[in-house]
Amino acid sequence: MKKYKKILVLATVVVTSAMFVSTDYNKYFEISKNLEIFANIYKELNTSYVDEIDPAKLMRTGVDAMLESLDPYTNYISEAEMAGFKLQVRGRYGGIGATIRKLQERDYVVITDVYEGFAAEKAGLQAGDEVLSIEGKSAKDKTTKEVSDILKGAPGDKVTIKVRRPGTAKDIDVTLERQEVKIPNVPYSGMIDDETAYVTLTTFTDRAGANVGDAIQKLKKDNDVKSVVLDLRGNGGGLLKEAVNLSNLFIDKNELVVTTRSRNIENDRSFRTLNKPLDMETPLVVLIDGSSASASEIVSGVVQDLDRGILIGQESFGKGLVQNTKQVSETSKLKLTTAKYYIPSGRCIQAVNYKDGKSSTIKDSLRTEFKTRSGRSVFDGAGVKPDIELDIAQMSNVERALLRQNVIFDYATQYKLKNAEIAPASEYTFTEADFKDFEQFVAGRDIDYETASEKELKQLEEKAKKENYYDAIKTDLEAMKRKIDADKKKDLYKHKGKITRLIEQEIVKRYYYQKGAVEVGLKGDPYIEAALKVLKDPQRYQSILK
Repeated sequence: MKKYKKILVLATVVVTSAMFVSTDYNKYFEISKNLEIFANIYKELNTSYVDEIDPAKLMRTGVDAMLESLDPYTNYISEAEMAGFKLQVRGRYGGIGATIRKLQERDYVVITDVYEGFAAEKAGLQAGDEVLSIEGKSAKDKTTKEVSDILKGAPGDKVTIKVRRPGTAKDIDVTLERQEVKIPNVPYSGMIDDETAYVTLTTFTDRAGANVGDAIQKLKKDNDVKSVVLDLRGNGGGLLKEAVNLSNLFIDKNELVVTTRSRNIENDRSFRTLNKPLDMETPLVVLIDGSSASASEIVSGVVQDLDRGILIGQESFGKGLVQNTKQVSETSKLKLTTAKYYIPSGRCIQAVNYKDGKSSTIKDSLRTEFKTRSGRSVFDGAGVKPDIELDIAQMSNVERALLRQNVIFDYATQYKLKNAEIAPASEYTFTEADFKDFEQFVAGRDIDYETASEKELKQLEEKAKKENYYDAIKTDLEAMKRKIDADKKKDLYKHKGKITRLIEQEIVKRYYYQKGAVEVGLKGDPYIEAALKVLKDPQRYQSILK
């Protein structure tokens, strides 16, 4: 009987192995066959298509279409795109130290930000300057990417550009020496009151964890810090190792931070903290919003799962996918999704499923309940939900129009020309007189935006025409349009507070760069107000965690 069982087990193993071999053979046969078909189509198009074809462009179209059938994070990175990819990962590149953008209805790319201490700032370039030419060649109608690729280069090389500054009669020629530009991932840290330290992290590039730790230690050295606010709003993520390093500042050594699970179980990995923590006791608040993603969600999820601090804000983006890069040629890479990540409670925060290039959100009924270390309920499948959820009003139509049509940007450019200096960022205030000046500036611009009421009114008008009721209600419709137009003129003052904050940030950035913009933005920030409120109430803070 035992002999019979051994024979049966051996036979099962052989059959199973044969099935795997057969499955693998069939899969690779399909790959080989389809690669041959693709190569033949590619060859015939290049040889016989009626018009001349760019082979490289045709192949890139095919590659992009193939990858679009997967998920939005799986991408081919060509040699030309490698500099931008390295910037995302390392936070550094060889350039002039400025960001540029093609603004609406402009012929030339415009400098929108200048980084303190780098070539552009040293040469006196300012936000609002239009880039007319580079090395004597016109930049008219060039895209942001085209101009950016030309401006970037090896550190030490020089580049000459001509810019036009609004309000200045003569164009300006500037020669700049490219240098390694390292964009700080901690643009600002400081005290938001006598005992609360604040640190903002914008991206998880190299040394993100160390830089946050250094900022907190410096604040503790100079102040009596009794609580910490870590701001991850708008942080789209970055390096997984830096998410582990940042988590390690607040949780003990050898704690599980994240597990990655892939199609092949042998590639699954667990990441634990390796070092002694910086601080496990000081009350901690982490700020998140709908743009906090990936590594930001790992850190905020760890803080929540281990009951180390309180999350405040809005539900995070919901990206629980891990990307790795593979070298596919000497000068290009493939960035592809290889796994999903799971935080300490066991949950995955991925909010969207991808199949055949289409996305679908995970239904509430399919979400699974997990528990934090102290037994609080948390759920998978929809980002990280904050412990204190803020009902922040969405940006109004007039705010969107002022930003989209560059009205606030252009006003700040004009303001800088008229005012050589302003008060320190923490003290600067856009006054009532300033707002009246801004109102006059807006009056001289053709600001165009459509309200929800106007959209519905337009739909009603179209339906009335189709059903032959238009003549009967035409007078009423026209009266309603006039009332809406009259009310829209009051929108500036209806949303004065939020518009003023946007203006203050743009103006202060012209004098005190990114650091100043963050600092002035903290004034009247509802997230900061909510953080301070709970930190000043230890009983409430502890009750939320338990």
